[in-house]
Amino acid sequence: MKNIKWIFNEPLPMEMHKARIVQKINLLEPKKRLEAIKEAGFNTFLLKNHDVFLDMLTDSGVNAMSDKQQAAMLQADDSYAGSETFFRLEAAIQKMFGMKFFLPAHQGRACEHIISKALVNKGQAVLMNYHFTTSKAHVVLEGGFVEELITDEGLNLNSICKFKGNIDIDKLKDRIEKLGNKNIAFVRMEAGTNLIGGQPFSLENFEEVSKICKLNNVPLVLDASLLSDNLHFIKTREENCKNMTINEITLKLGKLSDIIYFSARKLGSGRGGAICTSNEILFKKMQGFIPLFEGFLTYGGMSVREMEAIAVGLEETLDEDMISQGPIFIEFMVKELMKRDIPVVTPAGGLGCHINAMKFLEHLPQTEYPAGALAAALFIVSGARGMERGTISEQRDENGVEPLANMELLRLALPRRVFSLSHIMFIVDRLEWLFKNRELVGGLEWSEEPNILRFFFGKLRAKGDWPEKLLEKFEQDFGDSL
Repeated sequence: MKNIKWIFNEPLPMEMHKARIVQKINLLEPKKRLEAIKEAGFNTFLLKNHDVFLDMLTDSGVNAMSDKQQAAMLQADDSYAGSETFFRLEAAIQKMFGMKFFLPAHQGRACEHIISKALVNKGQAVLMNYHFTTSKAHVVLEGGFVEELITDEGLNLNSICKFKGNIDIDKLKDRIEKLGNKNIAFVRMEAGTNLIGGQPFSLENFEEVSKICKLNNVPLVLDASLLSDNLHFIKTREENCKNMTINEITLKLGKLSDIIYFSARKLGSGRGGAICTSNEILFKKMQGFIPLFEGFLTYGGMSVREMEAIAVGLEETLDEDMISQGPIFIEFMVKELMKRDIPVVTPAGGLGCHINAMKFLEHLPQTEYPAGALAAALFIVSGARGMERGTISEQRDENGVEPLANMELLRLALPRRVFSLSHIMFIVDRLEWLFKNRELVGGLEWSEEPNILRFFFGKLRAKGDWPEKLLEKFEQDFGDSL
């Protein structure tokens, strides 16, 4: 990563790329933004993209591709079997992780489906640093259950801990001893724990987890979807890794893991997914499910054009200048919000900036979904679409009881190489105004609640007329400004 100094005290994050293709975006009038969020059932997932100004919902499938990725797509080999494209992607994955076998799948949650189908038996546990919505759902669908072993510091929203995504080693030893290794399907480590603010794990912690898993004959599975950010943090925050190249770190992770899978919509900036392993027994357990659920073994449901782009994207992931872009922009945004006393998750993690909605809207009970309400309020005043990462993202149990999330976060994702500093400062400005007027924001309640993954397509409604009052105050303060 380039070290660029500035003559003034507070340096700005520097883009190590230039824009060559641009896309026009549209900022709706405030009244139309209110109409749009109502039509979407106060669920930002259901907003139409033409109504969105800055799309900070996710970094999945919306990262900007490089010129080299675009060029590579033209050489795609669309053969149903034996495609040269497959072998190019296989070589890129082997270079990155040093693993022998590669299974393609159309995206990350498809990988989770295959792994759970092959490894999870009814009644078995999957131990994780922290769950992700779809990873947990696939385990549960196979009759298993999830236990989270995150360190206590991982749930501390404001911390100086550099690696809040670490597994608590004592907890891991205890659960393996009490459950017995035959009752554990696998241990899953998520690089960049999504639901607690994109917080990374350390290579040292991963090594300890791997050693315990091997000692107890329990497979270790790495979800590498958000690995690019985690690699940056390992390289810059972990003293023993500062002289390692990024590729040396990825090869080390490959050696320590039994299975690595990832969403290439995140890692690789394409649209697809991959499972890799050097364990032939595990490979054969999963292999048959690929043509059954995904596609033939050389494309796995992916477009070969996307596979070519992913191969180049993985090569680019080994470039420190590329993988540093997300974290340094996120850190800049976090610092700007902290200057304005806006409650954010610290230290700055990967994926995006995470607002502590329970502290931002502390007048709202958690049962009224403060993170979802904050996401809706921000869209009304800015046109920016963030994502609720709180109780709405959880699932009711078999008795209909709703678990309250450990955190209520509004995630503002920063897709790689997409937004400028003026975009970030616009959101900071609107969040500052919203924080000063936070008492105007009220709660939400369900109007249509699906049984599975409700946060994707469920609908809510405002409790009272707070959206109209918020809009009225916005128009008073901003006049005819958008």
